[in-house]
Amino acid sequence: MTDLYYAAACQTDFPAPAERGEIASRTRRMCAIIEQTITGYEPFFDVRLLAFPEFAHAVPVYPEAAELRRRLAIPLPNEHTDAYERLAKKYGCYIQTGTFLEADPDYPEHVFNTTVLVGPGGILSKYRKVNPWIPWEVHTSPHDIEDYPENPFPVVDTELGKLGVAICYDWLFPETIRQIAFNGAELIVRVSAYMDPWGATDPMDWWTLINRTRALENSVYVVAANQGASLANYPPFSWPGGSMAVDFDGRILARADPGPGEKVVVAPIDIARLRDERERRLGHDMRAHLRSEIHSYLDNRRLAPADAALSNDGHKERIRDAKKTLD
Repeated sequence: MTDLYYAAACQTDFPAPAERGEIASRTRRMCAIIEQTITGYEPFFDVRLLAFPEFAHAVPVYPEAAELRRRLAIPLPNEHTDAYERLAKKYGCYIQTGTFLEADPDYPEHVFNTTVLVGPGGILSKYRKVNPWIPWEVHTSPHDIEDYPENPFPVVDTELGKLGVAICYDWLFPETIRQIAFNGAELIVRVSAYMDPWGATDPMDWWTLINRTRALENSVYVVAANQGASLANYPPFSWPGGSMAVDFDGRILARADPGPGEKVVVAPIDIARLRDERERRLGHDMRAHLRSEIHSYLDNRRLAPADAALSNDGHKERIRDAKKTLD
């Protein structure tokens, strides 16, 4: 068990690819960032965990899932994850990849927005975004597949602690992050592409607000890598970066200044201290204090599952139907 190590939140600034052939150049650059971060900080910090943003490999730039499958979706694992595996083995590090648009032969009509955790021994977990940013994102949620057979909220027990992950809009649903925490997570990575005006600056600054709140209400570390792409690269949105790490009391341990561009920030992660605090505290342990059975709102369906033929217009109709359940 490695009690104290450093985590790096790494933000990228790539043009949105139109075809899957463009992904390789992104992978090469992220591999370079991994090596530069580990070796550059070696005299100062033992960087063992590195996290990258949502859409670092591919962006859902097309309004229909069929077009994403045709032009951008790729299976996992692949040659890109192979490259990350080689670096993880070489340096003994753990890499939470930026997301891929994933094609899986077990779900041939679907596209998932997926990140994988890679360790020295290979791929440790695969997380598919549970809450796509609808109506614009037209990839499938595990929620949309009847009797989905896989764990939608995987947590991996590693030498760095018990690691979970969720993607961008997932973090605006406290139920999602709490489920990951109740699955045992001690550190949750946020792989994100959080745009202005909700990003990392006032007057909203949802980015910082949500990262700190989810950390303190679940007694977990949060390592949050945000997209740093400029407006020219991912129109029609600009992406404010602000990648950060937060401790289990909501303290910001490190933060990149808001603004586009590639940036890396590193912060200490002390899992032994987290475990000691969880064990000792009787106050402010919201997991132990949860009065589960009094909350009934999850008993009723709101947003219905979608079929594989996802589109922006179809999402809008589902949202209108869900709104009717709120009356």
